[in-house]
Amino acid sequence: MEDKTINIGDVTMHYRVSGGGKPLILMHGWGCNCTTVASIEATAAESHTVYNVDFPGFGYSTEPPEPWGVELYTQAIEQLAKTEGLENPSLLGHSFGGRVGILYASRNPVDKLILVDAAGVKPKRSMKYYYKVYTYKLGCRLLRLTLGKEKAQKRIDALRAKRGSSDYNGASPMMRRILSRVVNEDLKSEMPKIQAPTLLIWGENDTATPLADAKTMARLIPDAGLVTFAGCGHYSFLDNPRQFQAVLRSFLNS
Repeated sequence: MEDKTINIGDVTMHYRVSGGGKPLILMHGWGCNCTTVASIEATAAESHTVYNVDFPGFGYSTEPPEPWGVELYTQAIEQLAKTEGLENPSLLGHSFGGRVGILYASRNPVDKLILVDAAGVKPKRSMKYYYKVYTYKLGCRLLRLTLGKEKAQKRIDALRAKRGSSDYNGASPMMRRILSRVVNEDLKSEMPKIQAPTLLIWGENDTATPLADAKTMARLIPDAGLVTFAGCGHYSFLDNPRQFQAVLRSFLNS
C-alpha cells in the first residue's frame, strides 16, 4: 500500500494505492475517510489496483478554500485519474462518494460503476420542512439585528447544535457550507447519461438514502441492477460484510 497526494489548486488531496490490475477509484461518504471503506478496498484489491481517496476536507486531505459543490469534487477525481493515467477506471462510491461517481460516470469513460447506499436524489420536502427552514433563517437575521454579530452567532451555534444533523454539527464552518450545498444538488438529470454497467448495493433499512432512491437510480441509469440487503442500514458494507464482499467480487470479475 502506498500513500500519495496531488495538489488541486490550493487543496492537497491524499489517497492510497493498493492491489494490482485494472484501476478502481474508491470514494467514501460524508464525514468519513479512506479508512471507513478499508474493507471494500481489501476486497477490490484482490483483482484491481485501488485508489482509495480522502475527499478534500476529510482524512489527510486539506479543506477546500471555498464552498465546493459536487462539480468541483468530481473535477478533483478527474484530476486524480489524469495524474495517474487511469483510462476507463471502475468507480465505487458510498453515500456522498456516490454523488461524485454519478457525475464522473455521466461524462467520462468508466468500466463499471458501483453505488453503495449512494446519495444523488434530492429528497422531497414537505411544506412543514420549508416552514422550519425559513423560520430559522428569519430568526437568525433577527438575532443579528438585536444582539449584534458576535452574541447572535453564539446563540445560532447553540440552536444548530440542537437542531442540526450529526454530520452538520461535527463539521467545520467551511465543511458545513459545503454540506448545505451538496445535499441540495439533484443528479437525476445526469443518471441517463451513464453508459457503464452499474451495480446498486443498498441496505433495505437505510434512512439516510432510502431504498426509494435506489429504485429511482435503477430506473434512470440505462444498464443498472439493484441488490438489497435485508436488515442493513446506510453502511450495508459494514452491516453484512460477507454478503457484500461476495456481490462485489462477482460484479468486478464478471
